[in-house]
Amino acid sequence: MLKGKNAIVTGSTSGIGLAIAHCLAAQGCNLLINGFGEKAAIDKEVAGLKQKHGVNVDYSPADMSKPADIEVMVAQCEKTLGSCDILVNNAGIQFTAPIENFPTEKWDAIIAINLSSAFHSIKAAIPGMKKRGYGRIVNIASAHGLVASKEKAAYVAAKHGVVGLTKVVALENAPSNITCNAICPGWVYTPLVQKQIEDRAKNENISVKEATDKLLGEKQPNMKFNKPENIGGMVVFLCSDDADAMTGEILTMSGGWLAQ
Repeated sequence: MLKGKNAIVTGSTSGIGLAIAHCLAAQGCNLLINGFGEKAAIDKEVAGLKQKHGVNVDYSPADMSKPADIEVMVAQCEKTLGSCDILVNNAGIQFTAPIENFPTEKWDAIIAINLSSAFHSIKAAIPGMKKRGYGRIVNIASAHGLVASKEKAAYVAAKHGVVGLTKVVALENAPSNITCNAICPGWVYTPLVQKQIEDRAKNENISVKEATDKLLGEKQPNMKFNKPENIGGMVVFLCSDDADAMTGEILTMSGGWLAQ
């Protein structure tokens, strides 16, 4: 479906981003993956993507909190793969605390990585997309881009910002063949969520199973986590010809969370 297209997926050395990378590669898309981690583990993922899907794969260690790194990453994709046709802004971090106790440096880091990095990567990628007359931008937002939860001031603010950014980019490029959409998942089982569960179990002196059930029960009526590959499948759809008429759309995958 996407054979010959070239994609950047930020925050893709593990979790949701890596699942998205595999889903795109399965459709013939070449990749530039990005993220932190041990070199040996990253090299293994790059080799695995190449071998399993028969596509070209490059890696960028760009720090998503640094605009200059992001510019270099996009330029690297255009040089080594030939173009940046698809941009998936997935990189993100989390921290929870009441606002009066929220460390300023955590606020700054979350806004930089969860929101500003999407702005900088889109800004860097759009000129090439316009020149080639094609582009697909998918921003991984969150249910928290549409509703709030306590103790997540920075994350909720950033994800609301991603939703707004998506709409602006879509409107500015609506007459072109460049689309920009956002996906708002509910709980997805990732190491980041697992840490929240473990912290809750410790703080409330309950089992991990009880903490998991409480986490899901408070928000997600289907009582099931999204799988990372579910998000990847939606990204593939938004990059397909079937989604040509979709831009500025905010697609929810929240297990009923946002139906309440």
